[in-house]
Amino acid sequence: MKELKDQLTLLGGKTTYRQDYAPEVLEAFDNRHPERDYWVRFNCPEFTSLCPITGQPDFAEIRISYIPDVKMVESKSLKLYLFSFRNHGAFHEDCVNIILDDLIRLMNPKYIEVTGYFTPRGGISIYPYANYGRPDTKYAELAERRLMGRE
Repeated sequence: MKELKDQLTLLGGKTTYRQDYAPEVLEAFDNRHPERDYWVRFNCPEFTSLCPITGQPDFAEIRISYIPDVKMVESKSLKLYLFSFRNHGAFHEDCVNIILDDLIRLMNPKYIEVTGYFTPRGGISIYPYANYGRPDTKYAELAERRLMGRE
């Protein structure tokens, strides 16, 4: 357990919320089952960002699903990271792709997908989806199948 505490700095301490986009708060820890493929899923029903043009708030449910390899994202750091979008101006599609890219950099997962279920603005809902499968593996094929809606 000590090695886990050495990898994680946010658990057990006072929570400090960042006021703008802060990918540096993300923390990872060692996957205890890297030999097995399994899903890890997160659901953030209270995601908020700002429209980069009007500055008005956008609200969404962000869903993240991934198949870990050696590293996994720590959930409190993920919560603080997602919260850091609250005052960040980005279009819906940008938010989803930024989250995907930051989590790939952090964990180098076998497979990951991020979906944003943004609430209607002007009578239109937007649901951007982005995914990634490790190149030249069955995970790249999984990413293509899921993106094309065949799975």
